[in-house]
Amino acid sequence: MTSLEDLPIRDDLRGRSPYGAPQKSVPVALNVNENTHPIPEDVAHDIVARVAAAILRLNRYPDREFTELREALAGYLGHGLTPDHIWAANGSNEVLQHLLQAFGGPGRRALGFDPTYSMYGLLASGTGTEWIGAPRDEEFELTPETAVAAVREHDPDLVLLCAPNNPTGTPLDLDTIRAVADAARGIVIVDEAYFEFADPGTPSALTLLEGRPRLVVSRTMSKAFAFAGARVGYLAGDPVTIDALRLVRLPYHLSALTQAAALGALAHSGEMLAMVDEIRGQRERISVELARLGFAPHRSGSNFVLFGGVDDPHAVFEALLARGILIRELGIPGHLRVTAGTEAETTAFLEAIAVFAPNRAAGAAENRIDA
Repeated sequence: MTSLEDLPIRDDLRGRSPYGAPQKSVPVALNVNENTHPIPEDVAHDIVARVAAAILRLNRYPDREFTELREALAGYLGHGLTPDHIWAANGSNEVLQHLLQAFGGPGRRALGFDPTYSMYGLLASGTGTEWIGAPRDEEFELTPETAVAAVREHDPDLVLLCAPNNPTGTPLDLDTIRAVADAARGIVIVDEAYFEFADPGTPSALTLLEGRPRLVVSRTMSKAFAFAGARVGYLAGDPVTIDALRLVRLPYHLSALTQAAALGALAHSGEMLAMVDEIRGQRERISVELARLGFAPHRSGSNFVLFGGVDDPHAVFEALLARGILIRELGIPGHLRVTAGTEAETTAFLEAIAVFAPNRAAGAAENRIDA
């Protein structure tokens, strides 16, 4: 049977693995940070009506500049942004790919801070860009001093800052983002895919855009908007940066159906985001209960919780899967990650993970000693 090694694939792609998370049909899927709440029915009907209207015009190419969508996204983001500051694509991954195509490439390097979103390295390799993963501080935090030191050491053409960070959930304060943006000579990308789940009052990197033409802020509709299946990502940046992305995008890269669906969701942004508070509450519930059980949940500003104190992550992962609960095994020693789902999903996870609680094991040992 023919294998990849038999094909004339690029040398720098040999031996690499594609991005992937387990895709299994289970009652409780909490492994890929989706918004597990369904779209409100009235919003769904409006989106369907808009998509149906777009279908009647599918004999024509879509608006290449997705003008109406850029206007709606600028209105949603606020901060004085106009459509000229906005770009969109098929998920935030394609937005990031456009940036790496335009500003990366052979002989150029991109810097991130490990552990972080694994697609950054894959997107870099796909565009022939060297990927550098610099270390974080303790507890997966990232201080201005640590970040700027890495920028000065590696002199990257692009810096990717995940705020809050995936897979750790760690918030990233504006002081660090500002310091990196002011120190780097290249493009600085702040990936705010999970920003809507941050604690109320948390400032966005959007507040730093003015006067910084090499700073961009990426967002997605996959998470807070419960729109993962629609594949809509976007960014805000200087209009000149947006012009650069036009040089690398495929013609008509956003279908008329995608544009129509996204406009429907944005028209109901208040309703779509009404579930965010509940998800944030379940995230806090998970953190509190995991700590009570003796695990070590990390600080999170996202819709998921990374927790340590797991003796055998793979065994726990498999045991939960056997009970119909799918969470994420990341390869971080002693750690697992779980998405904050509905109240019922959270309850199912907490009841299942309690069997493996460090406090339970300690209590059992004490009982054996007393006996």
